[in-house]
Amino acid sequence: MERVVISGMGIISPLGNDVDQFWNKLRNGQSGITAIDAFDTSAYKTRFGGVVRDFDADALFGRKEARRMDRFTQFAVAAADQAVADSELKLEDLDRERIGVYVGSGIGGMGLLLEQHRVLLERGADRVSPTLVPMMISNMAAAVISIRYGVMGPSFSPVSACATGNTAIGEACRAIRSGEADVILAGGTEAAINEISLASFGNAHTLSVRNEDITRASRPFDADRDGFVIGEGAGILVLESLTHAQRRNAQIYAEVIGYGNSSDAYHIVATHPEGRGAYQAMKLALQSAKLSPADIDVISAHATSTGVGDLSETNAIKALFGEAAYRIPVSANKSMTGHMLGAAGGAEAIALIKSLNENVIPPTINLEQPDPACDLDYVPNTARSQELNIGMSNSFGFGGHNAVLIIRKYPE
Repeated sequence: MERVVISGMGIISPLGNDVDQFWNKLRNGQSGITAIDAFDTSAYKTRFGGVVRDFDADALFGRKEARRMDRFTQFAVAAADQAVADSELKLEDLDRERIGVYVGSGIGGMGLLLEQHRVLLERGADRVSPTLVPMMISNMAAAVISIRYGVMGPSFSPVSACATGNTAIGEACRAIRSGEADVILAGGTEAAINEISLASFGNAHTLSVRNEDITRASRPFDADRDGFVIGEGAGILVLESLTHAQRRNAQIYAEVIGYGNSSDAYHIVATHPEGRGAYQAMKLALQSAKLSPADIDVISAHATSTGVGDLSETNAIKALFGEAAYRIPVSANKSMTGHMLGAAGGAEAIALIKSLNENVIPPTINLEQPDPACDLDYVPNTARSQELNIGMSNSFGFGGHNAVLIIRKYPE
């Protein structure tokens, strides 16, 4: 079985639109939450989010090409371009039938659907764009990346809600390990900050309503948390077999050594209160990595800042790690980015890779009054320097989808 390494990274996020900006703000505990200004939010319960700023699709792709992509696809392509450049892949010298794309989105092009629905109502059926469906379907990010680079290897667009990014990376690793591909661009993308999603999440009482204190609204594990903060962006990795990476003398950031996925089989939106599905996914990831709980140095938590979700993840970590759970730092990136939904796994994998390489654990900001039931070491408010080798990254989604990655510093 081939080993799978990471040779390139790219990101579009509320904390910046390249890896250095994203990481520097993350390690410094800087919030990326701002007021939503793309539409009038005065009638909404929540009026803020993890909005991507300074993203100019026309400048990146040209106006004509940009108009052929929904925002979620634009994010994915921009992040993929960064990752490919970072990896220094020379595609013209490689077998493109051995290069694949595994990029998913939890929601897809909902913004475009809303726009074209308004066209239908205001201007009539004959004015609706004939490209609406191909532009909005969630596999289009993977398709456009494949077309852009002319790569003909395995292509997959998983949809596992907020676990999508981790699912894409984990399944891509399986394809490389089994010999189906040499290289796969993998990750997640999302652009769901729009009127209907903000209204729906708000009416479900899942979003924070701290409209007067927005940078302190995302507060995982805090006793005063009141819901998640919606975010957007994309995180893409270049995954390669170790053999392929070594043959081309590639830089190697880290190695993916474990992956586990599971289902809660419990509820369409609520996580299992005991975290049974999360426990199972973490356990399977450890087994696939041939590790014991004591081998994990840091956990990048899913930690969305919801009452039930943060508690169930804490319970799952305690159940799996036992007493060791109290010595393992647990970091919550969403305290700064908000919840990037299907893009979260890709972005948080990049954060974990940087953390391992720099021996720095980003803080969980806004943790001011810890929930007594959430009593682990969540690295509150200030980054921590610590020798790190192996990290676990958790992603859990609506419907009970769970996907967990284990990443190791390279070389060991």
